[in-house]
Amino acid sequence: MALPAAPTTLEALLRQARRAIVLGVGGGGDVVGTIPTARLLELFGISCVLGGLSWERFVYDPQPGTRTLAEVEHVQPLAPTVWLANAQTATRSGVRFAESEVAAFYNTETLLVDLSQGVAGVVAGLRAARQALQADLLVGIDVGGDSLARGHEAGLRSPLADAMMLAAFYQLSGEVSCLWGVFGYGSDAELTPAEIDQALSLVARHGGLLGAWGLTPAVVAELERLLAHVRTEASAIAVACARGATGVQAIRDGTRRVALSPVCTITFYLSPQVLYEQVGALARAVAAAPSLAAASAALAALGVRSEYEFEKEMLRRGVRRYDQA
Repeated sequence: MALPAAPTTLEALLRQARRAIVLGVGGGGDVVGTIPTARLLELFGISCVLGGLSWERFVYDPQPGTRTLAEVEHVQPLAPTVWLANAQTATRSGVRFAESEVAAFYNTETLLVDLSQGVAGVVAGLRAARQALQADLLVGIDVGGDSLARGHEAGLRSPLADAMMLAAFYQLSGEVSCLWGVFGYGSDAELTPAEIDQALSLVARHGGLLGAWGLTPAVVAELERLLAHVRTEASAIAVACARGATGVQAIRDGTRRVALSPVCTITFYLSPQVLYEQVGALARAVAAAPSLAAASAALAALGVRSEYEFEKEMLRRGVRRYDQA
């Protein structure tokens, strides 16, 4: 079945939606980056369920990759790979997710997505979640811009999660409205602004740049309150930029440096179909992989090392800091 034509404007997409699932697609604290988009959607009368991946950074959870349902407590499964989380949700070893902290802060439930069963598992899980939650819009938020990578970028360190989620959104876009957002403009110190410029320009030339939305003072204040409870560096960069920070800031235990710019405060909204087809070589490479490990191997075959392989090495070495890597 041919995929439907992508909407040409952000307004056209949002005016027809009533309930959205808004997911941070890169793991860790990316769920924080969903807040600006959720507030935009609410202006259109859209209610939102926030979420992200069951994958915390190795500095918090030494076990590589996403956690599976058997490894977590206090969740309500909507499917084997997608679960409702709450303020008590944690791994059986006691690691709390950023989504647990968001649930506690807002006194609500959030979603957790497990990548262990490959893109097909994500698709099946999000399909079940959409039906259970009566959502008519799926939104993925990439904090930093890894989903724009082609694989040759020198600073690229964590392409796998974003690639798998983009492939899932592409497959789901034939049955439900899907939107992709890039927030932070290099705030994770992986792609450079010039590399992001190039990818976004290519998407725009093919009609896939649907709109953009910047942080407002009210959302900045809300994020500052949330960041007192959730561990994340990339989304915090955007907040600092909204408060006027300039220059360069070190992250990842001082191993990476981010150029601070007001552009970091903007979320750029893209058609996941156009992004996948025009830029998403990594997403296309992992689309048929039956597991997280197989998807990581597919990237390795392209000469791209994934965050999963990095975490396995850190576990083998017993390392828990980026400056020891």
